[in-house]
Amino acid sequence: MGFALSAAQLLAFETVLDGLEPAARAQVADAVRPGAVAATRAAAHWHFCAPSAAAASALGQNAGGNLKRGLIAAWAQTLPGRAAAADLPAEVYALYPDWTDRLAAFLLAGAGDYDPDFWAKDVRFVLGLSVPAAQTQVIDLCSRLGPGEVLRHTRDRSDWGALAVYATAKGWGPWLEVHTESRHLADFNEAGWDRAWKAAAAILRLRPEMRGVVASSWFYDPQLETVSPRLAYLRINPTRNGAFMIHQGPAETHSQRAAVSSPSRRTLIEAGTYTPRSWTVAWPRAALLRWAERDPLRAAA
Repeated sequence: MGFALSAAQLLAFETVLDGLEPAARAQVADAVRPGAVAATRAAAHWHFCAPSAAAASALGQNAGGNLKRGLIAAWAQTLPGRAAAADLPAEVYALYPDWTDRLAAFLLAGAGDYDPDFWAKDVRFVLGLSVPAAQTQVIDLCSRLGPGEVLRHTRDRSDWGALAVYATAKGWGPWLEVHTESRHLADFNEAGWDRAWKAAAAILRLRPEMRGVVASSWFYDPQLETVSPRLAYLRINPTRNGAFMIHQGPAETHSQRAAVSSPSRRTLIEAGTYTPRSWTVAWPRAALLRWAERDPLRAAA
């Protein structure tokens, strides 16, 4: 099982490569294999951007946007094989054609620098390190929730319940991790997130070694129940069904992201009455699988 690239997709990726000067195309070709090896090894690290940093190093110092787009296009040509080797659920494979169409369009339209967040996500996607979960969410196939993070949360918040659930789940092992794709937010709603969690559950059924699924963001912050009640489902739905929370804290990037799509949140942040904080939601496999088996998908919003 898997998927195949369409003729249009193949043409798009080749067009991106054809747009490079001969020396730049040779530079991309030289980076394809060592870059993939280095980026895949780096994925074992907790840092989301470690694979993209390894890929950039393979291209050479000061690699610009065109070289990066060329490397993504070259790796995308072999994406079906990587996806097939990952042995994914049918519902995940069904998402690849649309995601690949969007990637091809993004590369063809690209000019100038490659946004660091998009570069990090695209490296992971074309190397099969992250897989589509819905129209807006992707899932990293290997992540970590370290005991140090859980212990700090327990100490600072006196939340012994989280530590107990973590220990019961043997949470020091590998987890899946969900991320949001900001270039396409069509599924950023309750039904879309249900689809993403269901996809995570389907992957867990095929990977008994995985402890569950985690996700981290300012939008899991309990403050949103009063600041942005329409987003409260992001935290409430998992925690009502066996997930636990780990506090990470405030940072400038969380404030920027919380403000960008909401004038009301921006006003509160600028007034100093709301400080966005990042939280990790961790949904252990047993609890997630129970929810996925009994809870039907909601109709698309």
